[in-house]
Amino acid sequence: MGLNYEKLSTEVTQRIEADRRNGTLPQVAFSNTDVHRRNTERDKATLIRPPFVRDIDKIINCPYYNRYADKTQVFSFYKNDDISRRGLHVQLVSRIARTIGSVLNLNLDLIEAIALGHDIGHTPFGHAGEAFLDALFMEHAGKHFRHNIHSVRVLDGVFPYNISLETLNGIAAHDGEMELSEYHPKPLTDFADFDSQMESCYKEKDGYKKLVPCTLEGCVMRISDIIAYLGKDRQDAQLAKICSSQEFEDSTIGKYNAEIINNLIVNIIENSYGKDYIQMDAEHFEALQKAKTENYARIYKNDKVQKIYEETIQPMMEETYNKLLSDLKNGKKDSPIFTQHIAYVNRAHYKRPMPYEENEQNQIVVDYIASMTDDYFVDLYHHLFPKSTRNIQYKGYFD
Repeated sequence: MGLNYEKLSTEVTQRIEADRRNGTLPQVAFSNTDVHRRNTERDKATLIRPPFVRDIDKIINCPYYNRYADKTQVFSFYKNDDISRRGLHVQLVSRIARTIGSVLNLNLDLIEAIALGHDIGHTPFGHAGEAFLDALFMEHAGKHFRHNIHSVRVLDGVFPYNISLETLNGIAAHDGEMELSEYHPKPLTDFADFDSQMESCYKEKDGYKKLVPCTLEGCVMRISDIIAYLGKDRQDAQLAKICSSQEFEDSTIGKYNAEIINNLIVNIIENSYGKDYIQMDAEHFEALQKAKTENYARIYKNDKVQKIYEETIQPMMEETYNKLLSDLKNGKKDSPIFTQHIAYVNRAHYKRPMPYEENEQNQIVVDYIASMTDDYFVDLYHHLFPKSTRNIQYKGYFD
């Protein structure tokens, strides 16, 4: 089967064009005037910097934003700049979500803020690193770690930026592992309710699955997260020589990245324009689910990749966690937990409810490890354990 790029129907195309001409576009965007912040005296909107532009500026200037560039998206053990890192992923999500949002007449600044911040709390070594840190946090502190919840902590706790409730909710509820044929926003106007939801996510293993975006913009970002990685991960898998494109089944949405992105965007706009929810038709949703299942079978659950994580990264992370926690408890001021983390966070002069170093000690260790890039983690490990024989063998361009 040849490449297939779908187009909007003539009916929907003409309707959108007529609405643009006549000034009758659907009024479904979240209004800038309805923004909620913890501190209403700060970050007042201006003509130049509307509310969600302020959120975007804060996110891209967060000290941890730089670290997106060297965090694993899917493939960790490659010295190959052609394989996607998390920094590219958030840009792709933002671009896809803004494309959909633009046609649906949504708030593009809110979409961009959610997209750029959604993975800022992600661990090194992708979802494997996330699972290992979750196990350690639970063992030591009785709390769960999820990268989406930690992204909120980075922007609302580690660095108390006074980010809007709408952006934080979109970040927390973005999880792209849970696809739906319809995304209905659930209104949320109270930080007390939001904080309660976040707390439940630390206590309940699957608490994050209950989170729902409170805006259409958050709904668009959530499905765009899946669209952004579904085909791109296949491209990267070919570069990593994990599998080839021939191993994936052709379907309604196609099997190549460009087809998948185009066809899902078209179908979402076709079925969502003018509605107060986001929708795909049954055929495209079924194809998306099947493509995702294929990715898991051929890419994410690849035995060779999982073995390296479990035999190398997991014990390295456990040793690092225990050492940093010990240094913190013993007040070892020359330890990187003090010199490279606490001091680094404190350079950002924000008024906090309490000094950062007075946070629960396991939380501080988790904050530090989650903030690291892959290379940072490896360098720190060898700094802490110079005699360790554990090492990572990377594949280069010519291997």
